[in-house]
Amino acid sequence: MTQPPQEVQVWSIQNRPGKPRPWAVRWGIEGKQFSRAFRTKVEADRRRSQLLVAQQRGERFDPQTGEPISWAPRPTTVTVYTWARQWLAEEWDDWAPRTRASQVEGLARFVPLAVRSEAPEPPANLRAYLSEALAPKADIDARSEHERWLARWCLPLSELNEERLAEVERRLGLGDTGQALAPNTAGRYRRIAHTCTRRAVELKQIPADPWPPTPKGRARRKSRRRRAAVDVRRLPSPAAMAAIIDAIPSHQPGSRKYQVMTGISYYAGLRPSEVVMLRPRALELPDHEGWGVIHVVEADDGYDEPAEPKTGARSVPAPPVLVQLLGSWVAELRPEPSDLLFRTRNGKRPTQSNWSRALKRATEAAGYPALSPYDCRHACATTWLAAGVPLGEVAKRLGHSVETLVAHYVGALAGDDLVANQRIEAALEDLGGHN
Repeated sequence: MTQPPQEVQVWSIQNRPGKPRPWAVRWGIEGKQFSRAFRTKVEADRRRSQLLVAQQRGERFDPQTGEPISWAPRPTTVTVYTWARQWLAEEWDDWAPRTRASQVEGLARFVPLAVRSEAPEPPANLRAYLSEALAPKADIDARSEHERWLARWCLPLSELNEERLAEVERRLGLGDTGQALAPNTAGRYRRIAHTCTRRAVELKQIPADPWPPTPKGRARRKSRRRRAAVDVRRLPSPAAMAAIIDAIPSHQPGSRKYQVMTGISYYAGLRPSEVVMLRPRALELPDHEGWGVIHVVEADDGYDEPAEPKTGARSVPAPPVLVQLLGSWVAELRPEPSDLLFRTRNGKRPTQSNWSRALKRATEAAGYPALSPYDCRHACATTWLAAGVPLGEVAKRLGHSVETLVAHYVGALAGDDLVANQRIEAALEDLGGHN
């Protein structure tokens, strides 16, 4: 039986200045209106032209989605695991190293949950396996136990639905022993999983977003993210940091390496991911005493591969005490210009855990509370601020914006109001003398 023709109207593009997606395409089917917003007029023109062509051909439109029925995606057999790897490969080059690590961590938790209800227990260490296998450069063996289990039990994208994903979302908020994770951590895992599947919707792998709506209670609790300020009161003074750095060398293999790494983090403010990717060619050290320069052009991407630093390349002055520390290390190591300065005996990057242990032994020996490698960077920032280095210069050396710097280290600025008052008062007195 022939269906009656549909009444389809396609209107002109609407411009809405000030909106994130200002160009809107509007059309109607049997009196029901639909719209789609785009960032550029070109994208909006393209979509409007596609709708007009479908209208002129007499195609049937789906009254629920508003789109021609021919546009509906066919059921896909791509699994959640395969799609997660494809999505990561698509976005990888645009992400900073820490973002890559965070996305992989979230998907390594999501993928084992998006499986058939009758799936048996997964192989041991599946999440650890996924933490390596999801990365674009991973060498995958399809015959491995983990790959065979994922191929057999992981759900296709087309079988995701609200009921299944509601349970997945609940379990993403739980730790390995069933305890509730911190709200920020659980929210991060859920956002990563949702973003990954939403991209499948955008590329027509699945017809609609299968995730259930966010519960109202969680939506009410959601607020603008606030940067946590560093508790500068617990950070060691310059004299304490010097004592800790001196105490790091011990009978432990590699302790000297961690001494130099800690010195770089404290005296130059480099991030740990930047320290482990330093090479001799990035150093400008004077032949005798004086200041040097460290050119920060690489950072660890989370997989022992060089990547661009989180906030881009920068150059950081190195004080004489650090120049001496670096000079003796380079003389001892005698590396090639392209070699990495810090490697283990097996040729791998030094791990955060081993660096933390070396710091813990040193702080205990020096009689101070324990520190993390990142605390050394925080101590560096507070030392510079306390010394009166201008905010803009401190931010530049750390690779921060001034806004981020102030938000993180507001405690180190205590007392600045008194200094400011004195300077303003002196300036006003000088002004009064000219009247």
